[in-house]
Amino acid sequence: MRKRMSLARQLFVLQLAVFLSLVGTAAVLVFLEVRRDTHEHAALQVRALASALAELPEVRTALKGPDPSAELQPLAESVGEAAGTDFIVFMAPDRTRYTHPDPERIGEPFVGTVAPALEGRTFTESYAGTLGPSVRAVTPIRGEDGQVEALVSIGILQERIGSEVQRRLYPVVAVSAAALLVAAAGSYAISRRLDRQTLGLGAAEITRMYEHHDAVLRTVREGLLIVSPRGELVLANDQARELLGLGADAEGRRVGDLGLRPPLDGLLASGEPADDRLCAYGDRVLVARQERIEKDGRPLGTVTTLRDHTELEALAGELDSVRGFTEALRAQAHESANRLHTVVTMVELGQTERAVEFATVELASAQQLADRLTEAVEEPALAALLLGKAAQAAEKGVELVVTEDTAVTECAIAARDLVTLVGNLVDNAIDAALAAEPPRRVTVTARGDGGGGLLVRVADSGRGVGGAHLDSIFTRGWTTKSAAGARGQGLGLALVKQVIDRYGGEAEVESGDGAVFTVRLRPQEAPRASGGPDGQSGPDDRPNREEDA
Repeated sequence: MRKRMSLARQLFVLQLAVFLSLVGTAAVLVFLEVRRDTHEHAALQVRALASALAELPEVRTALKGPDPSAELQPLAESVGEAAGTDFIVFMAPDRTRYTHPDPERIGEPFVGTVAPALEGRTFTESYAGTLGPSVRAVTPIRGEDGQVEALVSIGILQERIGSEVQRRLYPVVAVSAAALLVAAAGSYAISRRLDRQTLGLGAAEITRMYEHHDAVLRTVREGLLIVSPRGELVLANDQARELLGLGADAEGRRVGDLGLRPPLDGLLASGEPADDRLCAYGDRVLVARQERIEKDGRPLGTVTTLRDHTELEALAGELDSVRGFTEALRAQAHESANRLHTVVTMVELGQTERAVEFATVELASAQQLADRLTEAVEEPALAALLLGKAAQAAEKGVELVVTEDTAVTECAIAARDLVTLVGNLVDNAIDAALAAEPPRRVTVTARGDGGGGLLVRVADSGRGVGGAHLDSIFTRGWTTKSAAGARGQGLGLALVKQVIDRYGGEAEVESGDGAVFTVRLRPQEAPRASGGPDGQSGPDDRPNREEDA
């Protein structure tokens, strides 16, 4: 297949064609102007000379003599040689020549127009006479009575005019050729540079590559952002616009002017490399990866990819919850087997009453908590969560106490948001209690306000939260665990903050003999839809994770 010309070569050919057209057009215009000017100059010259000769006394005297040709021929030859004309012809009114460059033609009739001159007017014309085409002037010679006694015609041959035109065009041709050479050299230098920058690709190849790359960028499921070294957004694909809520005019603006929220605003502005950094952004959980790009040691900016892990984090949270419930059930099954063996042995030993008392006391305590939660909490998901967390805490050696004033009868909070809020707060409290000395306790209070709002208070017996951390405790990445900043940690309280913001609530953190988290939600209107109907999992469905302090 024949290789197409590169874009740079096509540009060079087009520029050269344009330069040739411009220079050629200019040369033609200059040629026409020079020719016209030369003709006009020749016409003015012969007209002025003819008028001057017609007024000479010597001419009038010669015309009155017996042989005008004898006196006028030498005069015509000397004046014509001095003035640079090709012929000077004196003639009688009947066209009979008195003079001519060819003496043999003296006495013959003049070839050309003489009628205007016979009427007393001087005129110029282009005419092909006996010597060839020429520009000539014919003027009358008047006697003392004012009558036309003779005529004089002076002409310059077109051949001489053409030579003059050529002489005047030599500089024009030289300048045009020099301009063309300079333009061609400049165009070649530009095309060479463009060829290097476009890697020798043709226009069709660049167009096809752009269309393919644009299609890939627009259809890729990951958000893609390219930021220049000056901090300006160069490119944002459709997925990135959707994830970050960017407008159509985002490209070309500085990152600080895009209205992004933490932590992505700081990440993009800093340009620092980031490897799969988990970010709670609005209603989403994003995984950001940022790398610097360079070409031949020259920085070209940063490339940031964003993956929406909202559903994945929700599934992971559900998996953690199921794992926790499974461990609790396994522990309960193990404990139940021990108790069953104990009861059977006590029966065999004849301690029937003691066996019944031993078997029912634990069941009564667990059933009492289940009955109380089922009666006080109308939301099944919240009641089940508290029962499961109680069993999970007991298996870890932490006492989870649900206060007597817990009562949630009317609540406008979505079930998935209740699970995210309460689950993460309880998980963090259990972890904090485990990190402290016994006795280890977590106290949970949940109350509705009668208007669809909710108050949740979770207290633990841990070491509390230092005052220096109170302002940043809900920030993504904040944690008191040893592997700070590791993947999956420092996200729970950021998700809690999302729920608080979504319902226009507020949070208070007190630190003393442990930490006390108090959250008040006052929903004035329905929050943004984030999942399917009936509380099905959606982008905002984030079950609790055990990852914060």
